[in-house]
Amino acid sequence: MTPHELSRRVQDLRREIEEHNYRYYVLSQPVVTDAEFDRLFRELQALETAHPELVTPESPTQRPGGQVETTFAPVRHQVPMLSLANAFSLEELEAWYARVVKLAERTAFRFCVEPKIDGLAISLRYEEGRLVQGATRGDGMSGEDVTPNVRTIDVIPHQISLAKPLEVRGEVYMSIADFEALNVRRGEAGEALFANPRNAAAGSLRQQDPRVTRERPLKFWAYGVVGLEGQTSHYGTLQAVQALGFPIWPEIEVVDSLDAVWNLCRAYEARRSTLPFEIDGVVVKIDSLREQEELGAVGREPRWAIAFKFPPIQATTKLCDIQIQVGRTGTLNPVAVLEPVEIGGVTVSKATLHNEEEIARKDLRIGDTVIVQRAGDVIPQVVKSVPEKRTGHETAFHMPEHCPVCGSLVVKPDGLAMRYCTGGLSCRAQLVESIKHFASRRAMDIEHLGGKTVEELVDRQMIKDVADLYGITREQLLGVARFAEKSAENLVAAIADSKKQSLKRLVFGLGIHEVGEQTAGWLVDRFHSMDRLMNATVDELKDVPGLGPVVSESVFDFFAEPHNRAVIEKLRDAGLRMAEEAPAAADGPLKGLEYVFTGRLERMTRPTAEALVSRLGAKAGSAVTKKTSFVVAGEEAGSKLEKAQKLGVPVLTEDEFLERLSTLDPSLLEGVARS
Repeated sequence: MTPHELSRRVQDLRREIEEHNYRYYVLSQPVVTDAEFDRLFRELQALETAHPELVTPESPTQRPGGQVETTFAPVRHQVPMLSLANAFSLEELEAWYARVVKLAERTAFRFCVEPKIDGLAISLRYEEGRLVQGATRGDGMSGEDVTPNVRTIDVIPHQISLAKPLEVRGEVYMSIADFEALNVRRGEAGEALFANPRNAAAGSLRQQDPRVTRERPLKFWAYGVVGLEGQTSHYGTLQAVQALGFPIWPEIEVVDSLDAVWNLCRAYEARRSTLPFEIDGVVVKIDSLREQEELGAVGREPRWAIAFKFPPIQATTKLCDIQIQVGRTGTLNPVAVLEPVEIGGVTVSKATLHNEEEIARKDLRIGDTVIVQRAGDVIPQVVKSVPEKRTGHETAFHMPEHCPVCGSLVVKPDGLAMRYCTGGLSCRAQLVESIKHFASRRAMDIEHLGGKTVEELVDRQMIKDVADLYGITREQLLGVARFAEKSAENLVAAIADSKKQSLKRLVFGLGIHEVGEQTAGWLVDRFHSMDRLMNATVDELKDVPGLGPVVSESVFDFFAEPHNRAVIEKLRDAGLRMAEEAPAAADGPLKGLEYVFTGRLERMTRPTAEALVSRLGAKAGSAVTKKTSFVVAGEEAGSKLEKAQKLGVPVLTEDEFLERLSTLDPSLLEGVARS
């Protein structure tokens, strides 16, 4: 792929992954299987690994998935609730182990192994022995406050015999038997059935009325803890948590070889169908807390843990049709319409096919018998066709030459997998999706503006671009379906309230191709006003840290388009924020220096040391180069020390490093270094 094609594919993957995260973590209504999500995520990881210049902090690979639901009050996690990397084979498990060995510069480890329950992650905070807060994982940084509902789960203690602050983390789940019984009761009452135990648990924990949650048979298992002193191993913390009254998996095992880990993974897979709850894999963790801290995390994932995922469940069905959905950027997205089939207790009838190359690669024809698979989700992945079952009546699928929504010409840029509608905002589908994006939580956050409402407003020609939202009146909305006096007033008020949103959110909400949340932030941090950004040259845009030539050209082209500039002027006239004050420049006594840490430090862990120099203005590097200012070498230092000596980079012992810091300010080390 060319650099432009590569960048576009990365951005497309990021947008698709974020949408699936939202559906899974917030709505509890996934539209792809775990296996399909993993495939997308692994493709993004592979592209970013091969092209590190494309990695940005906003990428889903760099932070936990999910979003914070606004139904409940937000809770900021004191320690992020990270996601786990996945392994699907012995080779991938061995590759993870090899990375751990290289990073830790040792080969002997003890591993803690437990099943991966398919439920909802939760944190429980205790102060002076009392349960004061229960929060969902959310986006890993912030979650939802569901304390009243957590209190209804019988196995979660309201009081513990520990006065110091403590946070216990675990999984809220529903057993298979309880899930089936609940669905029987809901069916008899004429209520919608839950798709699977995980969705049932998530829906139950997010009830507005805790009395409803109390009627649901929820259970809880602890798998981690924050703030428990005196422990040296993960297994030890779980034993201590169990002694405080929290349930844990009674068969947790600690082993000292990867062969033993693999044997346990296979054993759990073999007994998967006999367990009273759903599991989709096995969690493997380095047992030593010291080693966990030294290994730290990369982006969204701790380096010291991994989830071995089981193969998905499969079934065969008929591919009845392939339909086209048009996305916000004009992409034509094929969707498989399946003859309804039950897979693992869930009836599925649709699946995404991504692009025509996938259709060709899997040799899919309308009328084919196909193999589909799922791993706990509602909509499956089409694995492949079964040619030997063809009757001769199957038909090949061809992508349309004109947009099925607006009739505009469809183009396929050289080297790209996707086809695009050329209709732009004259295409109803693209206009609707662009307005949805503008109003979304992470952009202008306009409450009460749902997708159906956007579609009707567009169809009635009440809005022809995002700026038209700010001219809608209560009287106009009263003529729209589902709107009464109060709901119309609420939407008008929400639209008006969105005028207070930051310039960063507005830039992101404009939907500029290649510009995500983080990139929008970089642009505003550099230019501080819409006027300066609109008039920036390509060279000025290229000077923005993090922006490459492809993104710079995309931003320049967007603001060069007269229609886009006209929309921005309408937004300005409506009173939206068009400028932000420049923040004060950060400074520190070590500004301009770069430190690299290697080996085992005795008086602090490597993550602590890296955080310390970062606070003082220096960069904490991961590799030794000619630009490295100092290498701090602890015990058992390895290849980084050798490279520093070869390049002539100054090497400090831990004591020398701490002595240098103490000369800056002795108080810097208070509470950091330990004997």
